Amino acid sequence: MSVLPLEGYRVIDLTSVVMGPLATQMLADQGADVIVVEQPAGDANRHMGLGPHRDLSGPALNLMRNKRSIVLDIRHPRGYEVLVDLVRSADVFVTNLRPGSRARARLTDDDLRPHRPDLVYCSVAGFAADDPRADHAAYDDIVQAAAGFVDIHDRAGLTSTAAPTILVDKIVGMAVANAITTALLHRERTGLGSEIAMSMQEIASAWLLVEHGAAAIPEPPTGPPGYPRLLSPQRRPLRTSDGAVAILTYERHHFEGLARLADRDDLLADPRFLTRLGRLEHIDELYREYQTIAARFDTATFLERCRAHGVPAHEVVTLDDIIAELRLADHPHAGRYRVTPSLGPATAASIAPRPAPLIGEHGPDILRSLGYPADQIDDLVGLRVLGSDPCEPADRPT
Repeated sequence: MSVLPLEGYRVIDLTSVVMGPLATQMLADQGADVIVVEQPAGDANRHMGLGPHRDLSGPALNLMRNKRSIVLDIRHPRGYEVLVDLVRSADVFVTNLRPGSRARARLTDDDLRPHRPDLVYCSVAGFAADDPRADHAAYDDIVQAAAGFVDIHDRAGLTSTAAPTILVDKIVGMAVANAITTALLHRERTGLGSEIAMSMQEIASAWLLVEHGAAAIPEPPTGPPGYPRLLSPQRRPLRTSDGAVAILTYERHHFEGLARLADRDDLLADPRFLTRLGRLEHIDELYREYQTIAARFDTATFLERCRAHGVPAHEVVTLDDIIAELRLADHPHAGRYRVTPSLGPATAASIAPRPAPLIGEHGPDILRSLGYPADQIDDLVGLRVLGSDPCEPADRPT
């Protein structure tokens, strides 16, 4: 059996909802020992809709996979001591508590580094530490508005809205996983730990401005922000006689292929469309021409002709179709579920060898591995510092 890239590294995870848990899911899929420190009610992602178990929603079955869970009251002095022991045993500590909460809980880099000098410490907040909004609550919808995602809908003539997916959380989660693995590589080369401070708003804005900075990036600007092709209100799947397809005529030969498959030589001679910049400037007219072409064919015929003429195209696939193709796995408490692909290079065989834990399922085992004797573990359970039986339903949402 091959060794996964992050086997042997331990991550202490004090994150919540989607952004942090997705980052640590990526690390866990690569073999890291991720220990999630939870409240007695568990993380919010455990209750994102109905699931087969009261503490395992559909999202949680994958966000929590390959991790271990401990319920720990870190506000109690004994609970904080246990957390410090976990940090001593770890390579990475990651949290998305806001700066003020972090400081009050004694979870800053200054608080934890003395216990593990080569620690990779990663904190993520909605806004940068020097921003007046640094301690503001920053959920995905908030940061979409703050980072320009609502504005690009407005510029495209669409309804003023946020994207119908937890877009920023997932973008930032991937950036966090990348930053942590980079810091671990740096530590391998230098022996030095790192403090990583990340801003959801900055990461999301940087991601958006890759193309939408556009002509506003030069100084002085040569035009407004926003990439014209993507802001065209005509940019949508094309309706065929019996369905819908997406195409992209990015290169000249794609455009020529689409014109020829429809016997539209007039498009090839149209001065508006002779150059890439011309096609970009007249993108609305071009998309309307594409819609006229697609409507002449049924989906199967149109896709066949696109392939024959080298035009990138694909039918519109539903979420039901995508989910139906996912691999099935068995969970000891939740039954069968579908395993989402890894966001990293892990193979299918390495994903989810350890199913998502129940709340606090591994607490006693984790403490035993740190050298805690049985009577001390029982004492911590009695003080309600350590979560007890994960099947106990008390204090959990219904």
